[in-house]
Amino acid sequence: MTGVTRSATAASEPAPRRRSEASCPATADVSAHLSREGAGIGEHSVLIADRQSDVQIDSERYRVLVCQVLEAEGVLTGSQAAVTFVGADEMARLNETHMGHDGPTDVLAFPLDLVSGAQSPGDRRAGPVMAGDVVVCPAVAASNASTGAGSRPGHDGSITAEIDLLVVHGVLHLLGMDHAEPDEAAAMRARESEHLHSLWSRP
Repeated sequence: MTGVTRSATAASEPAPRRRSEASCPATADVSAHLSREGAGIGEHSVLIADRQSDVQIDSERYRVLVCQVLEAEGVLTGSQAAVTFVGADEMARLNETHMGHDGPTDVLAFPLDLVSGAQSPGDRRAGPVMAGDVVVCPAVAASNASTGAGSRPGHDGSITAEIDLLVVHGVLHLLGMDHAEPDEAAAMRARESEHLHSLWSRP
């Protein structure tokens, strides 16, 4: 979806290799996944793209996870989101272009319809939303995984757990959550923990 101006959010909390909040115009290479005409009826449309070879990605796991987060957060069915997994070089390029920082970060979020706060996730008058794009770098997630152990209840320090956290974190940013202030950070961590508990407690 070209020609749309959005904000790029470095979605991670402050930590080594993680970035602070900022806004900037987005470019077509990130937004091309979504199309208003393509929104499904009766279910969320979640597109998963894997453009890296560092870590094996279970695309269906993350499609289902994003759908469940959207549903739990009250986003109307028929809404759209995308998650793209990229290598370190591509993430470094995006991080420099959109955030002005050198080197790769672990996750970036590019909100669309909900970024301004003008539309809430469950606003039935407005209908389904295009939530936006989450971009995750599994290579950086792998380097951060062991230090992430225990950061949320159930995080076992595995790469999979770290990527799960990054995907949930990024989607919550698409829905307008932030962690710039202590109360915001606490609320966001609580929602992350709830979503991750639902995922990690499955048999």
